[in-house]
Amino acid sequence: MKNATIGYPRIGEFRELKFAVEKYFKGENSQEDLEAVANGLKEKHWASQKGKVDYISSNDFSFYDNFLDLAILFNLIPRRYQELDLCELDTYFAMARGYQSGECDVKALAMKKWFDTNYHYQVIEIEDDANICLRGSKPFDEYLAARKSGIETKPMIIGPFTLFKLARFTGEKSVDHFVEQTVKAYGEMLERFETLGCVWVQLDEPALVKDLAGDDIELFKSVYEKLLERKGCLKILLQTYFDDVRDCYDQILELDFDGLGLDFVAGSKNRELVINGPYLDKTLFAGVVNGKNIWKNNYNTSLKLLKELEANCKEVVISTSCSLLHVPYTLANEPGLKEGYKRHFAFAKEKLDELLELKQLSASGDLGNEPGYRKNKELFGKRDCVNERVQAEMNNLAPADFRRGDDFDFRAHCQKKYFNLPLLPTTTIGSFPQTGELKRMRSLYRKGKVKQPEYEGYIQGLIRQWIEIQEDIGLDVLVHGEFERNDMVEYFGANLEGYLFSCNGWVQSYGTRAVKPPIIWGDVAWVRPLSCKWISYAQSLSAKPVKGMLTGPVTMLNWSFPREDITSKEMALQLALAIRQEVDCLEKQGIKIIQIDEAALREKLPLKKSRWHDDYLDWAIEAFRLCHSRVAATTQIHTHMCYSEFGDILPEIDAMDADVITFEASRSDMELLKKLREEQFKTAIGPGIYDIHSPRIPPVDELALAINKIKEEVGLEKLWINPDCGLKTRGETETVASLKNMVQTTRETRKNM
Repeated sequence: MKNATIGYPRIGEFRELKFAVEKYFKGENSQEDLEAVANGLKEKHWASQKGKVDYISSNDFSFYDNFLDLAILFNLIPRRYQELDLCELDTYFAMARGYQSGECDVKALAMKKWFDTNYHYQVIEIEDDANICLRGSKPFDEYLAARKSGIETKPMIIGPFTLFKLARFTGEKSVDHFVEQTVKAYGEMLERFETLGCVWVQLDEPALVKDLAGDDIELFKSVYEKLLERKGCLKILLQTYFDDVRDCYDQILELDFDGLGLDFVAGSKNRELVINGPYLDKTLFAGVVNGKNIWKNNYNTSLKLLKELEANCKEVVISTSCSLLHVPYTLANEPGLKEGYKRHFAFAKEKLDELLELKQLSASGDLGNEPGYRKNKELFGKRDCVNERVQAEMNNLAPADFRRGDDFDFRAHCQKKYFNLPLLPTTTIGSFPQTGELKRMRSLYRKGKVKQPEYEGYIQGLIRQWIEIQEDIGLDVLVHGEFERNDMVEYFGANLEGYLFSCNGWVQSYGTRAVKPPIIWGDVAWVRPLSCKWISYAQSLSAKPVKGMLTGPVTMLNWSFPREDITSKEMALQLALAIRQEVDCLEKQGIKIIQIDEAALREKLPLKKSRWHDDYLDWAIEAFRLCHSRVAATTQIHTHMCYSEFGDILPEIDAMDADVITFEASRSDMELLKKLREEQFKTAIGPGIYDIHSPRIPPVDELALAINKIKEEVGLEKLWINPDCGLKTRGETETVASLKNMVQTTRETRKNM
C-alpha cells in the first residue's frame, strides 16, 4: 500500500508564519519578506514528508485561510474590497480583517467554525454580479515550486460543492445562477494542471458528510458530471473528512472519480459503506490516522480495517483522516513532557512516521515479529489515570444536581432588584489586551526569573488599571481582564488534576491566532481555587459588579486533546464537577455575576442531525447545568458562545438555563436575532455589536444602527450591550476607543427611549 497526507500544518514549527504576517500588518516587513518566510516554510514542510509519504499535498499552505484563498483564485472579491484599490495581498487581508484608513472603513468577511473543529474560515460572499473565473495562480505556483524541489504533489483545492454550501449569497440570485461559470472556472483550473503535467488533483468536499437533501445531491451530481468531463488525463481525488458519506455514496460511485478519500476515524459508517457495498473500482484513500487528535494510532485496529477495505477495493492508500492542520507540529520540541507520556502521542511530524510504519507493516506476513508493531501494541494496555474521588462523585450524581432550585422568571425578578442595572446594561466578554510586556513577565515568572510576589503585584497593577479604565468609560458590569491567563482553557487545565501541557503544541485557530490545546490524560479533579484570588481583588476595587470569568466544561473538553479510552460524556461531567466547585468558591467570595463560557458548544455538534441529542447535546447541556445548579437565585449566570451557527439549536441553548448569553452577531449582520424572537428565547442576550477580530474602531453611527436593529427583534428588558468576543488580541488604544463609542451609543439610545 502507498500512503498520503491531506494537508500539513502551515504556521511553522515555531509559529514563524504568524510572526511574519503580524510584522507585515505592522509595516515592519515587506511583501517580499513575507513571501520569503512562506516559501521557506512550504519547502520545509514538503521536505519533512518526502521519503515518508507517497502522496504529498500542495496548496495546503495559506497566509490566512484556504477558503479565503478560494475567493482570490476564482475572483469572488466583493465590490467593497475591489473599490479599496489595494494590491492583491492587501485586498486579501482586508477581506480577512477589515480595513480602516481615514474616512474609509470596510468590515471584514464573516467568520465561522470549520465544520466540527476549532478552526475558523472566512465566509465567501457571492454577489449577484459576481464573475466567477480563474484569476489567481497560487495553486499552480505552489505545485511548480514543489516540483522544482524534487517533489511531485497532489494540489488540493476546496471543491465547488463545498464552496456553494458554505458561501453566502448576498443578493437575489441563488446557486443555480452560478453553476455554469463555476464549473467553467474549475474546469480551466484542471486543464491548466494537466498542461503542467500534474498527475493527481485533490478536490476537498467536506460538505458531503453533512445531512444532504435531494436538492443537495442533485447539485453535487450536476456540478461533477460537467466538471469531470474537463479532467483530461488528470486523476481526480474526491476527498471528504469529519464524518461519513452515507447520503451520497451511491452517487459518488457513479461519477468518474479516480480516487475517493474517506474518514474512518470520525466517519464510522464509512467502513460499512465500503465493505458491504459494491466493489469500489477507485483508489480508496483510507483515513485511519487521526488528523484531529494527538494519541498514537492503534496499529492493530488500523491494519485489520485496511485489510477489510482492501478486499473490496481496487487499491487502498493509507491516509490521515483529515488535514494535519488540526494538530501541533512535532513532539521534538516538547522537553517538558516526560517520555512516559510522550510515547503515547503523535503530533503532525510523528504522524508521518505512523503513515510510513503502517505502510511497511501492511506488507508484513508476520506482524508478531515486527518490533514496531509489538512496541505499538504495548501502548494500549492499562494506564495510570484513574482518580477514585472523581469516580465516586460521578457515581453519586443525582437528577437534582442538574437543576437550579428556582425557575428563570423568578431569578430574573430577584436579579433585577438585586443589581438595579439600567436598561441595556453594558459589559465586555472578559479579557483585555495582552501586551508584549505582560507576555514577557509571564514567561519570566514561568522560568523562575521573576518571583511570585513581584509577578502577582504586576498582575494586580494591570487589574487595578483596567478597573479604573472601565469605570472611566462607564461600563455597567466590569471584568478583571484575565491578565493571569495565557489561554482560557490552558490556564484552567493547569490548575486541575488530570491535564498535561505542551510547550510548543500550537494549532491554528484563525489567521495569525494560534492556540495550544492541553491534553486530557486522566480523570479531571479540582484541587485548588482557579480564579477567586484575582476576581475577588478586582471586585474589591469597585462598587460595580465584577463578573467572575470561567471556562465551561464542554469548551474545556472541545478545546483540549481528549482521551480516547473513555466517552466524551464522562470527560465533560468530570470537568463540570470541577467547574462547579470553582463557581461555589466565587459565590462564597461575594461574586454575584459568574460567566461560564461555552465558546465551543456548537463546534462539536455531530454533523449528522440524527446524532445531535444522544451523541452530544443531551450530555453537553447536562454538563453546563451541573456547573451552576447550586447557586442562589440572586447569582446571575452568564455564558458566551463564539462564531458559529446557533439558529438550529436555540431550544437547547435555552435549556442550558443561564440567565444571560452573549454571542457573535456583528459579522453575520444580526441574522440570528429573528430566530431568537421566533423561538421565544427566554434567556437574556447580548448580541455582540462590533467585531473584535478586526483592528478597526467602530464609529458611533454604525453601533447605533446595530443597537436599533437589535431592538427591533429583542425586548429591552432582556438586552445587553457588548463586543462580540474577548479583547485579548486587540491593542489598548483601539480597545478603549471602541468601548467608549459603545457606551456613548448606548447612553444616547437610552435617552431616546
